[in-house]
Amino acid sequence: MNNKIAGLRIDVDTLRGTRYGVPALVRLLRQHNIRATFFFSVGPDNMGRHLWRLLRPSFFLKMLRSKAASLYGWDILLKGTLGPGPIISKKTELEIRAAADAGHEIGFHAWDHWRWQRHLSTMTTKTIQEDMKRGITKLAGISRRPVNCAAAPAWMITEAGLAARDHFSLRYCSDCRGRSIFYPAVSGTTSSTPQIPVTLPTYDELIGRNGINQANYNQRLLDYFVDDGLNVLVIHAEVEGICCQELFADFLMLCRKAAVSFVPLGDLLEQTTDIPRAAICRKNAEGRSGWLSWQQSTPKNKK
Repeated sequence: MNNKIAGLRIDVDTLRGTRYGVPALVRLLRQHNIRATFFFSVGPDNMGRHLWRLLRPSFFLKMLRSKAASLYGWDILLKGTLGPGPIISKKTELEIRAAADAGHEIGFHAWDHWRWQRHLSTMTTKTIQEDMKRGITKLAGISRRPVNCAAAPAWMITEAGLAARDHFSLRYCSDCRGRSIFYPAVSGTTSSTPQIPVTLPTYDELIGRNGINQANYNQRLLDYFVDDGLNVLVIHAEVEGICCQELFADFLMLCRKAAVSFVPLGDLLEQTTDIPRAAICRKNAEGRSGWLSWQQSTPKNKK
């Protein structure tokens, strides 16, 4: 593996992740002279409401395999269960602004991460636009710079969501899994917003499966990187920024030895020409409960 360029996407889903994970990652990335893309959730932290999913055997087994209580902390797992969750951006302006001031690309993740995952299928384009507008406005005000990219929570996107993205004339979105940068084909038309899909698995998808443990995780993850093609890694402030911070620091050292360089996702777009058109479909992913949005395997005509 020589001279690979990989996009580094950091999802920030919760109050705890923003308050503690983001500053830790900003410090760590500064030590390695790495710039990344931080996607922030800025509205209510209602992530504890996901506990109802324990009734799903696949989700329950994933929680056990990844040791979710110790991984995320009970303050995340119970947030918003007894009442409205706290507004993340009201309590973490300094942490968000510090990430922007450190030179990282700042993007919009969600207004209410839980609501997106739970109710996306019934959300209209107008509703999604309203959430995006208040979230992007809030995030731009805090970071003191334009916000021109977005990433859907849990890699879940619908035609209504794609239409809402186009309304904001974003530079790009990262709403799905896939293998190459593409323009989404939607109902016979083509979205004007390119997608930069995530190509690599996440910590909670790999750990505890197929003999992967803390000792060999970093090397096994590195083995997923490809020599010729797109490499986009997503980490979470709640995981690699807190409980797995040391593991991620070791991974960055391993990548340095393997000549893997990380950049913000926007840099990948600048280096890309001849972007194809492809549809987005729903598929399951090993190690994850529920469907994800995926770039279809056969690209269609170029835009």
